Amino acid sequence: MDVESYHLNFVTEEYGEDGILKKFGIKYPDNFNFGYDIIDKFAEMEPDRRALMWVDLEGNEKLLTFGDLSRLSNKAANMFLDMGIKKGDCVMLVLKRHYQFWYALYALIKIGAIAIPATHLLTPKDFTYRFNTANVKAVIATHAGKVGQYIEEGEKLADHVIDCNFMVNGSRDGWIDFDKEIEKYPDTMERVPTKADELFLMYFTSGTTGYPKMAVHDHTIALAHIQNAKHWHKVDPNGIHLTISDTGWAKAAWGKIYGQTAMGTCIFVYDFDKFIPDNMLRIIEKYKITTLCAPPTMFRFFIAEGLDKYDLSSLKYCNIAGEALSGEVFNKWYEHTGLKLMEGFGQSESTCLIGNIIGMEPKPGSMGKPTPLYEVDLVDSEGNSVPPGVVGEIVVKGEYCNTPGLFRGYYNSKELTDRVWYDGYYHTGDTAKRDEDGYYWYVGRNDDVIKSSGYRIGPFEVESVVVTHPAVLECAVTGAPHPIRGEVVKATIVLAKGYEPSEELKVEIQNHVKRNTAPYKYPRIVEFVDELPKTVSGKIRRTEIRKHDFEDAKNDDK
Repeated sequence: MDVESYHLNFVTEEYGEDGILKKFGIKYPDNFNFGYDIIDKFAEMEPDRRALMWVDLEGNEKLLTFGDLSRLSNKAANMFLDMGIKKGDCVMLVLKRHYQFWYALYALIKIGAIAIPATHLLTPKDFTYRFNTANVKAVIATHAGKVGQYIEEGEKLADHVIDCNFMVNGSRDGWIDFDKEIEKYPDTMERVPTKADELFLMYFTSGTTGYPKMAVHDHTIALAHIQNAKHWHKVDPNGIHLTISDTGWAKAAWGKIYGQTAMGTCIFVYDFDKFIPDNMLRIIEKYKITTLCAPPTMFRFFIAEGLDKYDLSSLKYCNIAGEALSGEVFNKWYEHTGLKLMEGFGQSESTCLIGNIIGMEPKPGSMGKPTPLYEVDLVDSEGNSVPPGVVGEIVVKGEYCNTPGLFRGYYNSKELTDRVWYDGYYHTGDTAKRDEDGYYWYVGRNDDVIKSSGYRIGPFEVESVVVTHPAVLECAVTGAPHPIRGEVVKATIVLAKGYEPSEELKVEIQNHVKRNTAPYKYPRIVEFVDELPKTVSGKIRRTEIRKHDFEDAKNDDK
């Protein structure tokens, strides 16, 4: 068996007469470990096969083969063990898009530690919260910006002492120089006994309401991501895959760490700070990217940049996730590239739950259908399945905290876990509608639904129309308090270049929505802003907009 077919040792697949995947399962030995059983195995089979291609803003390049990843992860593992990091310890990685992230992560997997990827955008307060709730033992961080300073400030306020701090791409007093220290250690190691059902990965959820929760996964989630890579991303084992995501976000696990690597494809990493559409398009052109995954907003920026200026002929497949897709973006991208944007939906707690997998005909704006690994349904507040056209909560049937492809609960919090995992289902907190063909259409978070004059309005339904107006670059739709209607629809808008706020433009956008969706959904309030409030993971904080509006309403009543 070669690298390209090796994943079949760990998955079961069944296809329908139409050639579309109908059933998908994972299988594994009790001691499965991604570091040994994928990385080291590929290094043994094809040591010179390219695994990771990295480039930064200055044009510096680095190519790591599977042989390189195996040796470097062994060196890092030996270093961590020597520093007292052991099985079960929580280690935070704040490494942006640096190539060291990959072999540091694989090293932690090999020794049985629990890796906590985190974004470099965190503040000292954010770090303190994470250090305390996860009892973090060590930190591996970038030298860039004020990350080191903020971590130190966060440590001073923490309830316990962090045992050791490693710094990548530079040095800092009191920190271990990761790049220099790793060279002292051998590139071979004896396998550390680990179990497939042991915890190895933790993500703090985005926290649009309240403090972030800690979703933890066991080793099997790495295999569940094969479904993402093979049947949603359609990665080419001999191609180059780009998922535009910081390593601190769970989307990185979806698109550039596990499933794609298990398929043998080369992961492309562009190490940048600020998203500049022209730069990204030139990267795709220069390095002949074959498969691409990014949020719809980025494709909107690509289109606005002018696609005719770039040669995108290397692209063979494109995916989107993270937010609603407008039909206009879908059509314009298809018109230029001949590629349909294949949407998918999931969470930090899962892999791709709902998606347009290979062979399906996508409906622009629809998330697709439940992926074969999961048993997904829409239910009402009583737990009853809802008929087509009726809004319900997205739930996943499964055994409590022990369902392949789903998280093992929230770390050290049975209370929080019990709030979402009950009655034989994992309750996602997201709502959707299902059409007669079985396609799912996203509505919003449970707490995002707008209740106006007896209507239930999903913010994404309205946003998907608002963003089709040429003046709109970004939009957040929320419910604003109203003395008679309860709530009214509000659109908070960032304008595209060349447009200025005006009362005339407000009316124009309102009429645009009336023409393109049910009139009761149009935004009675339109506010123009320079930027939208977002979480550190880039998700719009609608709760912040709502909070501000409700506080203003209270003040008006006084």
